[in-house]
Amino acid sequence: MALRFIGTTSDDGDCPTLYEIEGTDEILVQGEREADPEHLVQLRDVKPSETFVRVPRSLLIRYAPRTSASELLPFSAITHLFREFRHTAWRLETRRGYASDRDSPKWARWQAGEDIAQDPANAWRTNVTKQTSAGKRFERVRLVDDPPTDGQRFLLTSAPGNVTAGEDIRVLPRAQAEQLRLPDHDFWLFDSRVVARFAFAENDTTLGVYVTDDPAEVLAACQARDAAWHHAVPTKEFARRVASSV
Repeated sequence: MALRFIGTTSDDGDCPTLYEIEGTDEILVQGEREADPEHLVQLRDVKPSETFVRVPRSLLIRYAPRTSASELLPFSAITHLFREFRHTAWRLETRRGYASDRDSPKWARWQAGEDIAQDPANAWRTNVTKQTSAGKRFERVRLVDDPPTDGQRFLLTSAPGNVTAGEDIRVLPRAQAEQLRLPDHDFWLFDSRVVARFAFAENDTTLGVYVTDDPAEVLAACQARDAAWHHAVPTKEFARRVASSV
């Protein structure tokens, strides 16, 4: 079963970290193994398979989930949030490609060399323009590999249309994201209050979203947003760097 990174208090190469074991209600704790013999003899009901680790209290205060795991919902269950959010809708994109992009007519046109940067407005862009005209913010950070995958190059090429509609889309190299210990999953964060975390199949098809307002989940998403946004660069600038390196 896959592990999902929740959060860490590691700043200088320490290891205190929490992971969710996906598909279960269990949390995996990473820390220093307890070796003090005075402590070990005081432990009770110890199974041969069990071990014990030390972690700072702050790790549990900041990241330990406080509610039960949310159920997987279809993406359509959150479409209203893109109209009803009050201040910010922020997205982290971590994957190397998306099935929804590859299955779209736009993908074939891009592969044929057509200019897809300024396509006519669709429902998504129309809503972005409406919300941003009201003073709200649509923002996202996309992780990009070196060199970019086809899926990432497609998004770099098509991004200007979304930017024109009102989105602020920025790009962050994956290696830098890993140094920052950013999550390895996609999510939307609405008004710093609600997180919608994506679930994907191995072929990059969206299976649905897990929606939560759990304080620990929201805090972790806010911290990831702040770190990613600080280091990411605007799409236009990043695309110019990629073009100059080819």
